[in-house]
Amino acid sequence: MTLAVSVRQRLGSFALDAAFESRGRLTALFGPSGSGKTSLVNLIGGLTRPAEGRIAVDGRVLVDTAARVFVPKHRRRIGYVFQDARLFPHLTVRQNLRYGRFFTPAGERYSDFGRVVDLLGIGELLERRPSRLSGGEKQRVAIGRALIASPKLMLMDEPLAALDEARKAEILPYIERLRDEGEIPIVYVSHAIAEVARLATDLVIMAAGKIEACGPAAGLLSRLDLADTAGRDEASALIDLVMVGQDAEFGLSVLRSTAGEWRVPRVEVPPGAKLRARIRARDVMIAMAPPSGISALNVLAATVEELREDGPVDVLLALRSGADRLLARVTRRSRAQLELAPGRAVFAVIKAVAFEGYNAAYAAPADHQDLP
Repeated sequence: MTLAVSVRQRLGSFALDAAFESRGRLTALFGPSGSGKTSLVNLIGGLTRPAEGRIAVDGRVLVDTAARVFVPKHRRRIGYVFQDARLFPHLTVRQNLRYGRFFTPAGERYSDFGRVVDLLGIGELLERRPSRLSGGEKQRVAIGRALIASPKLMLMDEPLAALDEARKAEILPYIERLRDEGEIPIVYVSHAIAEVARLATDLVIMAAGKIEACGPAAGLLSRLDLADTAGRDEASALIDLVMVGQDAEFGLSVLRSTAGEWRVPRVEVPPGAKLRARIRARDVMIAMAPPSGISALNVLAATVEELREDGPVDVLLALRSGADRLLARVTRRSRAQLELAPGRAVFAVIKAVAFEGYNAAYAAPADHQDLP
């Protein structure tokens, strides 16, 4: 699926001027609040009209102001999931799920009710009303309602923003399953880098109504010129790993990337499973020789590829280790003391706890690589 967008729109003093093209399974629109993410996704969904521009999904033109084409939202075959679930309170979960199907012509309905229910794990909820659901359950039902309408594209506008951390952790695996098994491309709006790093195959970075960059998520997140987009403390890189086995004695999992072997807090996935991990620059230390007598479990041989001064105190480094790219933040004093420069051989030291929380998850099939 190819999504091609080129639009201009003015909302009061805010000007949106955005153009991008994506073929990703899950394309994340990422940027700070007020950058234009929701305005852009509303244009794709047909909730608003651009002053000028063109939007096409797999060659089907939804908007072309020059040709005076504007397909109404109910004919676009787009599923939309908002921050709040917006379920009908007087209907059961089963009735809410079936509601969207009424607007899809019988000959164009491809979604199987039972498969969607199984995909989202909501079989036990079918006879409940929304008042008896948790926040995470409501969002799963909202996603199911959009899927059962047999959309050609899913739009998800910060679907986790209203949830606490426990509910976010509950629903993220279901969005991963939708990305990997649902066969429907997703445009996902978020200003949370942890969500984007975990879910996105492709990334569109926005700021002040414009597109700053667009491309595969792993490549963009490790670029030094974009590293601080998510906030200075969240600069990070994505690493693809494969599960090797478990260290049962110490509750650790053994993973492998092209950089070497990693030991991390136990991950319950089968041997051979492929994972994606987000490693923050602040969690990476630099050594000039293999260190001994330290608590960190992961020490990887690397080479400095490039560096950039980041404020009056710090320097941001891009490291190459195997085919992996890591970021590390050090002080200017450390750079001078260690004589760090492009081409310098170093060792990257990463604590196992860097993998906690959202920082390790199944990799999207589109992101899979053959690992040694």
